Amino acid sequence: MSILTVQNLTHGFGDRAIFDKVSFRLLKGEHIGLVGANGEGKSTFFNIITGKLQPDEGKIEWAKNCRVGYLDQHTVLEKGMTIRDVLTSAFEFLFDMEKNMNEICDKLGEAGPEEMEAYMEELGTIQDLLTMHDFYMIDAKVEEVGRALGLSDIGLDKEVTELSGGQRTKVLLGKLLLEKPDILLLDEPTNYLDVEHIEWLKRYLNEYENAFILISHDVPFLNSVVNLIYHMDRQELNRYVGDYDKFMEVYEMKQAQQLAAYEKQQKEIADLQDFVARNKARVATRNMAMSRQKKLDKMEVIELAAQKPKPEMHFKEARTPSRYIFQTEDLVIGYEEPLSSPLNIEMERGDKIALIGSNGIGKTTLLKSILGLIPPVSGKVTQGDYLSIGYFEQEMKPGIETTCIEEIWQEFPGYTQYEVRSALAKCGLTTKHIESKVKVLSGGEQAKVRLCKLINRETNILLLDEPTNHLDVEAKEELKRALKEYKGSILMVCHEPEFYEGLATKVWDCREWTTKLF
Repeated sequence: MSILTVQNLTHGFGDRAIFDKVSFRLLKGEHIGLVGANGEGKSTFFNIITGKLQPDEGKIEWAKNCRVGYLDQHTVLEKGMTIRDVLTSAFEFLFDMEKNMNEICDKLGEAGPEEMEAYMEELGTIQDLLTMHDFYMIDAKVEEVGRALGLSDIGLDKEVTELSGGQRTKVLLGKLLLEKPDILLLDEPTNYLDVEHIEWLKRYLNEYENAFILISHDVPFLNSVVNLIYHMDRQELNRYVGDYDKFMEVYEMKQAQQLAAYEKQQKEIADLQDFVARNKARVATRNMAMSRQKKLDKMEVIELAAQKPKPEMHFKEARTPSRYIFQTEDLVIGYEEPLSSPLNIEMERGDKIALIGSNGIGKTTLLKSILGLIPPVSGKVTQGDYLSIGYFEQEMKPGIETTCIEEIWQEFPGYTQYEVRSALAKCGLTTKHIESKVKVLSGGEQAKVRLCKLINRETNILLLDEPTNHLDVEAKEELKRALKEYKGSILMVCHEPEFYEGLATKVWDCREWTTKLF
């Protein structure tokens, strides 16, 4: 049974086409991975099918009474609500049923025999529905999801406005999973999840009876939960059966076959053109030359898709710093309340350290305290000499009105336009992206703009806060290669073991020093 049918979808932003006559059909119970490079339109596709964005052309048709759940990381949580309130609101439709049931019960005292029978029948139906949807186990279900996503550690009675970005995402994900919609739309759900919570989500999605479409650049995660891949590339949407690895195998084979067919045809075209050029003037061979020219004219020429710029990252390096990058003395990090026990830690020149641990335990706060962006609760940080620090923040500042070119020019006013464009292209951005406003770019494209600033500044210590979030597979691989090549020191917050393994010389597990006083 078809849950969603998309026909001839066409959409673009200005002169930048995103989709051209794309069609798509989702069947009940399908577990789909939606993949493609940054900026190919995956999140735009979600916004169109959920009605947040009107397409230029095309038809979107949902099955009747289909409940759609969409994990949108830009959702604003209501002030004054606790985590428990948000999770429990997943069952709002059941509470409405209970209210209706109570109203019927109030009417029973004054009902005649016929009304009584109708009321009793309606009560029975509501009661069955409440039981079927586990209404009397709501508290237990909320507690279970809270535990599974690490929200119980924060405290289910904590106000949502006090949460970090990653914690808010977990709350929204928890609510969505409790709603059990007919289809789940998940846009990079693992971006802010820790390893143990990703494992729980894997198990949940594997057992999920309903359909879901998942946007993700996390290959191990995709391989473990999907059985169909839809690849978004060059305004097209193509279907592949199997997991991500199987898709890549088939896709690369198709690319190789197309290249072989193109090269064979190009040789044939060259031979025909050569024959025509040599023989069209001679009377004896003119007919043969004209015959070959006709063949050339009728030939359907194979065109190879224009190559996208491949990311090519090389970090610029500053002079060698002192032996110690930083040392802390009884450092306690936090804001109103402490987030850590007193820390006596140090980082030496050449160290490449990965900070791991759950959301909200102070990894970003530690980076900012080392940088001096926020004061510690107590204790002190001593920075080494001759430090040239490069800091990569998780997100761009909101309300940016500049284009990509202007963003880089502000940072490097001495660059020519050619140098600015070249620097952005080396981070994997196309001409269309480069000329766009930063705010209309996807999360991955924005991350590439921030990386461009970092790569072109001379540094000897990099502080990276979740550098892989939103990045496509190709950019992630190139970033890891560039960081391994980098001679400076690295302190990095990361939730992806496959990214920091083989790169980090040390792993600091922040759970060992957190106070969990949230």
